[in-house]
Amino acid sequence: MAAGGGDPAASPMKTPSWAVRIRGADGEIAGAGILLTPDQVLTCAHVVDRAADRLTAEFVGAADHSVPAVRARVDGTAYVPETRDADGDPSGDVALLRLERPRPAEETVRLHRLSAPGREVRMYGFPYAHNGGIWFRSTVVGGCGRDGQVQLSPVNPGELASPGCSGAGVADSRTGEVIGMVLSGQLDQHGNRFSFMSPAETIARHLPRLKPRIVGPTAVDERLLPTADGAAQDLLDEPFAQRLAAWLRDDGSQVKISVVERGDAARAATLRRAITLADRELRTAVSIDRASLDPPGTVPSAGGHDLAVDASGLTAAEIAERIAERIGLWQHPEHPPLDRIRASKTSLNLVVVGVDEAADPPDLLDLLDVLRAGGSRLLLVFRTAGDCHRRARERLLARPARERRARLVERLRDITGPLAEDLHERLAAVVPSGVRPLDSELVAAHAALAALLRADGDDRERDDDRDGDRHRDRDRAWNRDGDRDRDRERDRDKDWRYDRDQDWHHGHGHGHGHDRDQDRRHDRDGGLHQDRRQVHDRDQDRRQVHDRDQDRRQARGPVQDRQQDRDRGHDPVEDRKQARAPGHTPDLDRYELLADRVAGRLRAGVAELDRLRDRRDELAGRLRGYHVLHQHSLEGEEDPAVDDLYLRAHALLRTRPCDVRAAEAAVDAYTRRVEDHGGGDT
Repeated sequence: MAAGGGDPAASPMKTPSWAVRIRGADGEIAGAGILLTPDQVLTCAHVVDRAADRLTAEFVGAADHSVPAVRARVDGTAYVPETRDADGDPSGDVALLRLERPRPAEETVRLHRLSAPGREVRMYGFPYAHNGGIWFRSTVVGGCGRDGQVQLSPVNPGELASPGCSGAGVADSRTGEVIGMVLSGQLDQHGNRFSFMSPAETIARHLPRLKPRIVGPTAVDERLLPTADGAAQDLLDEPFAQRLAAWLRDDGSQVKISVVERGDAARAATLRRAITLADRELRTAVSIDRASLDPPGTVPSAGGHDLAVDASGLTAAEIAERIAERIGLWQHPEHPPLDRIRASKTSLNLVVVGVDEAADPPDLLDLLDVLRAGGSRLLLVFRTAGDCHRRARERLLARPARERRARLVERLRDITGPLAEDLHERLAAVVPSGVRPLDSELVAAHAALAALLRADGDDRERDDDRDGDRHRDRDRAWNRDGDRDRDRERDRDKDWRYDRDQDWHHGHGHGHGHDRDQDRRHDRDGGLHQDRRQVHDRDQDRRQVHDRDQDRRQARGPVQDRQQDRDRGHDPVEDRKQARAPGHTPDLDRYELLADRVAGRLRAGVAELDRLRDRRDELAGRLRGYHVLHQHSLEGEEDPAVDDLYLRAHALLRTRPCDVRAAEAAVDAYTRRVEDHGGGDT
């Protein structure tokens, strides 16, 4: 038996007893269903529509290996057809059937409330050519739409839920619990394949009579449910509601920290409202429609959080156990819940209210830091802006932001440094025929790097007496870097002049004798002047940023600094403080996308230029080979016309950057002439 009762779906080696095949009056398979009680089957409303008035439920997983068929009908008013709002978001599409004859109770299954983001799930449906049923595997992508539906992505393209799968139970592969019902499958115009399911919580909202057959703790603690006080329900802090709704709709911020004091009735009511509307099971029907009377931007998405916990008086271990239970980590209870959470590598959207009123706030911050590092999104509410609040902001907001920005700075330095130098080395070697120009990409990367360095400078301005030492250290570091770069340039310049002179003598004495290594050394040194300009430009950029920082510090007094900091914040109370948090950079997401794009295009450009350079080397080898053959065929005689073709091809191959297309045409002309004279005969 499963943890929730009934026949578990854990074993894919057998047909589940609760899987129901539904046929219409014409005998065709209309869809699937889930046997929840001995005489009730859950399915999709559109399956009922397709089957017309005559429905037959067939039990393909019966214990005696027969396939009993039982007549069925809609159970009273338990029929919620699919509707779509003004944006085309679907809602509903659930129905409950009543059997004429009951089935054994051991064949039934209960639905389980479970948050399974990123997890593999399985569904047992009856597509065409698989009338006996077949398992389909998918991965939970995430919630979508206002109804709280969940998007699934097939593990393999052939496992997309197709007609005959609607109404099938969706089982979590890890726990075996049935956590929802398949609604439909879709192949869009871009070739993307998706399925959609209605999770247990959404089914419970549409069909409240099924709540006794749905197990597992609810997503919202009872202490966070709306109060019965009608006056409190009418209170709304609209700006606060908009910010909460934005986070619950995934505005891109991983951690949000707020303060809701015990005596602030409006903010407390607003918080409860947001938590309720973001819960699939508690969400009101009227709020699903975009045309509701709620103020614009204050209604979060259904399923905006996976769990909302009131931490007041609870230990970190108790909260961790609550999280583990919600994401289905009840296996191995002998292991501490925090270890199970770490090992699962599962993330979730978590709301914790009263962080500073927990039994052990420091331990709770440790737990929250583990969740943040694992990718979970956190909405944390404190009762006071005290020490615990400040520690949380530093540990969960400021420090991760600084680390993230430092990683991005290093990445951009790698892009504008070694990766750009690799590109310039290749551009010095070959003409970039067919290669997309990348100048604008590099300019954008340099601009992003400069902006991040300026942001670092702004943070340093708030470090009081440590400022001067830090800037002096940076100046000394820049000077050392500049001296080191100039020394390296002088050494490379000597090598370049030596190689150039050696190659000149070598080329005049043996026109075909230079090898690939020498060509690559020329490629490297051919970009010397570009490298020198880059080093000079980097020094100039560094000094300009430094000068601007000093000018701002001299021009602005401490009062102006504080006023400017206040102007930067756009939210009242804690949200304004969060916007000014050390390390806060609103463009990090954009800069990370920029770094991904530029790095990818630079690597693609370097790879294409390497192919051109390899082709140049192949042409040089071909030219040398034909030249040797031609010299042997002449037996001491001269052929000025052929020699001119050779010298032209040789010159094009030796030119930096080499026009590979022109060189290829010249080598082809020479080899054809040699072959016409018999020099290429074997």
